[in-house]
Amino acid sequence: MTQPFDLPEFYMPYPARLNPHLEAAREQSRVWARGMGMLEGSGIWEQKDLDAHDYALLCSYTHPDCGADVLSLVTDWYVWVFFFDDHFLELYKRTPDREGGKEYLDRLPAFMPMDLADGFPEPRNPVEAGLADLWARTVPSMSYAWRERFAESTRNLLNESLWELANIDTGRIANPVEYIEMRRKVGGAPWSAGIIEYAANAELPVPVAGTRPLRVLTDAFSDGVHLRNDLFSYQREVEEEGELSNGVLVLETFLGCTTQEAAEAVNDLLTSRLQQFENTALTEVPALCVEKGLDPAQCAAVAAYVKGLQDWQSGGHEWHLRSSRYMNEGAATTPNALFGGAVGTSVLDIKTLFGRPAKARLRSHSNVPHRQVGPSQLPDFDLPFTLTVSPHLDHARKESIAWAGRMGLLADIWDADKLAGYDFALCSAGLDPDATREELELSAEWLTWGTYGDDLYPLAFGRTHDLAGAKLCTDRLKACMTVEDPAVGAALAVTPMERGLADLWSRTIVPMDMDQRRAFQRTIEVMLDSWLWELHNQHQNRIPDPIDYLEMRRFTFGSDLTMSLCRMRHGKKLPPGIYESGTLRAIENAVSDYGFLINDVFSYQKEIQYEGEIHNLILVVENFFDCDYPTALKIVADLMASRLAQFQHAMEHELPVLYDDFDLDAEGRATMDEYMKELQDWLVGILNWHRGVRRYYDADLPSTLPYSGVPHTATPRTTLPSEPLALPSLPSPEGHAWATPGGLGTSAARIFFPSPAERAHDRGARRGAV
Repeated sequence: MTQPFDLPEFYMPYPARLNPHLEAAREQSRVWARGMGMLEGSGIWEQKDLDAHDYALLCSYTHPDCGADVLSLVTDWYVWVFFFDDHFLELYKRTPDREGGKEYLDRLPAFMPMDLADGFPEPRNPVEAGLADLWARTVPSMSYAWRERFAESTRNLLNESLWELANIDTGRIANPVEYIEMRRKVGGAPWSAGIIEYAANAELPVPVAGTRPLRVLTDAFSDGVHLRNDLFSYQREVEEEGELSNGVLVLETFLGCTTQEAAEAVNDLLTSRLQQFENTALTEVPALCVEKGLDPAQCAAVAAYVKGLQDWQSGGHEWHLRSSRYMNEGAATTPNALFGGAVGTSVLDIKTLFGRPAKARLRSHSNVPHRQVGPSQLPDFDLPFTLTVSPHLDHARKESIAWAGRMGLLADIWDADKLAGYDFALCSAGLDPDATREELELSAEWLTWGTYGDDLYPLAFGRTHDLAGAKLCTDRLKACMTVEDPAVGAALAVTPMERGLADLWSRTIVPMDMDQRRAFQRTIEVMLDSWLWELHNQHQNRIPDPIDYLEMRRFTFGSDLTMSLCRMRHGKKLPPGIYESGTLRAIENAVSDYGFLINDVFSYQKEIQYEGEIHNLILVVENFFDCDYPTALKIVADLMASRLAQFQHAMEHELPVLYDDFDLDAEGRATMDEYMKELQDWLVGILNWHRGVRRYYDADLPSTLPYSGVPHTATPRTTLPSEPLALPSLPSPEGHAWATPGGLGTSAARIFFPSPAERAHDRGARRGAV
């Protein structure tokens, strides 16, 4: 059969190596698979199928340094997971039978008990028998924390097969963001990362296991594995099996391009993810180990884990070149420019190291700030939801600006005139039109505080490359949120931003129980950490990888902050775990993405031309596709439309299934329907705010920019257009408490404000640049 496209030139900087115990693992896997009932008589495989797939070769390439016993056990795990994939396909995907598939999957977690003393149910099929055997042989040497992580990734791998089944049933092809998120679960690479911890004797220390750098390493590794697999398996999955979950097909559909062009785009994304892995491993992981105080043995475990991920990446590539399971005609025998095609050296072709991948890496670090782009171009926003504005808008406007003055937020980067133009109360009034007066006022003040911090961090720490100062500032802000006694945190607050956070925290958490307080605390901490991520990229002058940008932008935009307040309002009306379900997470991510992309398209000129920013998806797309502004904007607009369509699809088709899965009663269903309406309000309220404020339009720039972007108003006006505010006279930034926080350890957290001469010089330079 003719291949549907030519395989692209892959970027793979780590040479593959082969474990010397390959033959022993091959023989053991045959014996084990037959003993579990996976071969003759299973209706799925015969020995010739297992031999042709050669999972022992996969594991020997992906785990080149482990001993014979460990390699055999790891190989059995991979035989099991691939058998499950084919077993589920034959029984439930070809039918398709969602009810039967759900019953099948619901039984499997029982074969992964945290304590082996709890025993196993009686297996009904080879998948259950294999899982019980493997679990009993693996977990005795691993900690409870690893068992929880690995069981969760296994459950994700199993359960999200229902998502694939639903899409096959409806003939629906996912959008690119949705696909990447779901592919991590159904594709199995996070599961493989857990196997790496076992095989490489590299169990992750608890202090770092859940951190962003380790999560990014695992996610980038997973995306690389899955996108590579999509390229090699397109012919089998799409043309022969009718699968819709393939990245080439997803981009072919989304971009409206040829299969070959889609394959090249998938390969470019694969390259970007590998380069994201390298950047994180080299620039973030070492600092994380120091920050968490890991001892030498723990640091060695983290290093071994990183090496294990690299070995799997290169070994998986080499296996795809050789397995009969995939489209690889001619690929394995292509002569290597440097080493004549010797086994394991195909990845070292100089073209893969210094060709297209090198150009992509160079582009990402070569952004020229403050280039003139002209007024932001806006796409059509086809939001089919009705805008409702709270009747308490005027009250929230007045009180939120007065609050900002009391906290000291109008004495450095903002003044009252700018804040009135930003009109955060208008945003709150659309986001939550049913809020009480007090709730709306609090919401407007949270938006005021969050945007102040988002404006402040790049000015105070980005321009000076003061990452250490930013980290200290962030740690002090986190200390202001004390769960049990808010007064303790309030006593620590010194700067305007600290005082504002302590005040909002103490007023917001009053009705919350301890679990809700900790969850809300985590939400704010994640947002604060995301601002450090932006500074890290700014320090490197590095335009983010597209996937890393999308996932982090949800936090920098503060989406989870406002959504979490909506969720907590519903209290205990919904069963535990429903907000953590794949359906709800996918819905919230789709809504969040549409919301922050509204901001990205409105703020393009402000950020790129006037602020020299690199965190805007239009710029990210320009860099990734090496295209111009209008082309990038069209791609972003198409992505917005697809994320909105996903939200609507999920409400219509996936929520009813979720209601049944959680056995929601009438009150629970009404509560969830109400939450969906709140998400619709969230979207239309954000769009209405962007259309109505003085912050993004060409006619308002640059006069509406924060301090240091334009001359600071020495004596700010303290009135709104509609009614006066009794605000005190505000001191200059140089004399404000924010610039010189007091107390032990605060000297390093001071904010840098340039002198008048420096500001004048900056203004002149900026005018020349734009």
